[in-house]
Amino acid sequence: MQGRQQGVTIRSYIMPKVKTNSSAKKRFKVTGSGLITFQKPFKRHILTKKSTKRKRNMAKDGVVHPSNEAFVKRLLRLRG
Repeated sequence: MQGRQQGVTIRSYIMPKVKTNSSAKKRFKVTGSGLITFQKPFKRHILTKKSTKRKRNMAKDGVVHPSNEAFVKRLLRLRG
């Protein structure tokens, strides 16, 4: 950041903010127990050919697999 005062240039540096990944914060939610959940895909349209059981299972929240959990937490800035 620069400021001018009577012909003298003053420079002060501010550390940049670390931003959360915007797409990740829209897609994932952290539960009270610390699990990361997401909405299952394929439940928006063309539902007539899908079975009732399949649609009912898609309505439930999915849980992120432990192998991908560290990556999603990094996108959400939940860990360093």
